[in-house]
Amino acid sequence: MLLGRRRMETDWQVGDGRELALARHVEAEARQGDLDDVIRVIDDFAYHRSFLINVGDEKGEILDAAIRRTSPRRLLELGTYCGYSALSSARVMAEGARLVSIEFNAENAAIARRIWDHAGIGEELTVLVGTLGDGNKTIAKLESEHGFASGSLDFVFIDHDKSVYLPDLGRILDQGWLHTGSVVVADNVRWPGAPDYREFMQAEEGRTWRTSEHETHVEYQSLLKDLVLESEYLGTDHLNT
Repeated sequence: MLLGRRRMETDWQVGDGRELALARHVEAEARQGDLDDVIRVIDDFAYHRSFLINVGDEKGEILDAAIRRTSPRRLLELGTYCGYSALSSARVMAEGARLVSIEFNAENAAIARRIWDHAGIGEELTVLVGTLGDGNKTIAKLESEHGFASGSLDFVFIDHDKSVYLPDLGRILDQGWLHTGSVVVADNVRWPGAPDYREFMQAEEGRTWRTSEHETHVEYQSLLKDLVLESEYLGTDHLNT
């Protein structure tokens, strides 16, 4: 993984074909239409065959708990990779909830679709190839095709390029999609790290955000420490009173 990190930072694939191998492995080994079994097979692949940069089982429990607690109807994910965190989210989403995931790499998006279809949840999840910073193309598509509008977004999971965590949060705020009580969960805040994002949340604590910091580990191992931030949006109306 360390050797493949440079490619990860540009292409969001390790470079040895493990992502495509995962899709084939899931189709061969996981029971079709069984979401839990698909997640089990992905975890087993990451632990015993090839490390993956999924959110993983340990941090996945933090994500699942946040979704259970807030019962969001419209969810946005930044960074699909192979579709694992969206699978985990779908397992605890309320009936009728919908998640849209934004992925930079078209190959990753195709792999995620294959895995979601095998799990039988392709209708609940949508992946768009693009970024929030691509000249308004993806933002326009979210608004025109997926119902994103002022105050419509209940939950965001951020797990893509660490250098754009804060800029992309700013784009979401600029669009006005969040409402008071919306929740944003951010992975990998300690490793590889998103220090500016953490500093922003610390500076806004009790003002526009209320944040809990979850001490945890980098996915699929127990040596490297990581940090997941769970932040509730407090809105801005109270600042004018």
